[in-house]
Amino acid sequence: MFTKFSLKDYNFKLLFLVITAITIGIVVINSADSSFTVRQIVGAVLGLFVMIFISVLNYDFVCKFSNVLYIINIIILLMVLLFGVTVNYAKRWIVIGGENGIQFQPSEFSKIFMIIFIGTLLARYKDNDSINTFKCIISFIVPVAICLMLIVLEPDLSTTICLTLVLVTMLYISGLSYKIIGIALLIFIPLAGSFLWYIQLPNQSLLQDYQVRRIMQFIYPSHYGTEYSQQNNSIMAIGSGQLTGKGLNTSTIATVKDANFISEQQTDFIFSVIGEELGFIGSVIIIAIILLIVLQCIKIARCAKDTKGMLIASGVGVLIAYQSFINISVATGVLPNTGIPLPFISYGLSSLISISVGIGIVLNISLQRSRY
Repeated sequence: MFTKFSLKDYNFKLLFLVITAITIGIVVINSADSSFTVRQIVGAVLGLFVMIFISVLNYDFVCKFSNVLYIINIIILLMVLLFGVTVNYAKRWIVIGGENGIQFQPSEFSKIFMIIFIGTLLARYKDNDSINTFKCIISFIVPVAICLMLIVLEPDLSTTICLTLVLVTMLYISGLSYKIIGIALLIFIPLAGSFLWYIQLPNQSLLQDYQVRRIMQFIYPSHYGTEYSQQNNSIMAIGSGQLTGKGLNTSTIATVKDANFISEQQTDFIFSVIGEELGFIGSVIIIAIILLIVLQCIKIARCAKDTKGMLIASGVGVLIAYQSFINISVATGVLPNTGIPLPFISYGLSSLISISVGIGIVLNISLQRSRY
């Protein structure tokens, strides 16, 4: 159940990078809104404890329960739809213990559960040299589609897109043939065009009105920019930081943060605080730390002892990469406005603990490799 290891084999480099990122996150959140600081510190301590515990838990043992984890994942996603709490048009949270109880977001844990499940599933087909068979493709599509459908119904479009990218990347890494990829692209591109046409119809039922307006605001900023100006304000905040930033805890109406031009800056738009208060240099340092974490995950994946270890470590790495890219791209206006946390940095205990679980598994994959 537990992995026997020597301290010299432990990947302290990855652990140090993660602790550094989490610490920076606490500092930036405190500057954005100090009322969230204590809870983020509690989440950080709990996340680090979980991470270290899982890092010595044999990932082979965890993968034996991949089907159980998938069932648990589906159950908690169903619970959100049945008993979840609605905030800002979306029902994404479950509260345990009454109004002041524990609140968590199942879709955040779904990312890690699905990485473990799909990594284990694809490894079996890869090891049997049957990754490009019809059976494998269907075995991949059906459980993924069920999970994504439940997340879409919350609705949580950003998590759906991010998780789809992660799982499809894992399928590609497992050895999917370019012939199948080509066929998929020939199907996907017309569907994407049809989707953009359909959501503009008056009676469309795929997306919520606010989601359609966010996409339209990105495509036609001159028509929707005034109504949906959060991204414009975020870009202004980041630009105002210039090279070195205005400094942490700046409390003046001159700052976009303190003028309340952006709501919930401690979560989805945390990068606007980073850009304004730490400037270009601080932003680059934080991006570099996240990039180093991703590269460490990829390095561990390449040296994993088996296929499932390689796929799971890759999955966690690309999850951090895609999620960071989406968050920063939204804050800088590169992508349409959609809410997703910046890993390790944004406020959110569910996000922090779930990604800590993922890093813990990657650390154990690294330990397993060190024995060979």
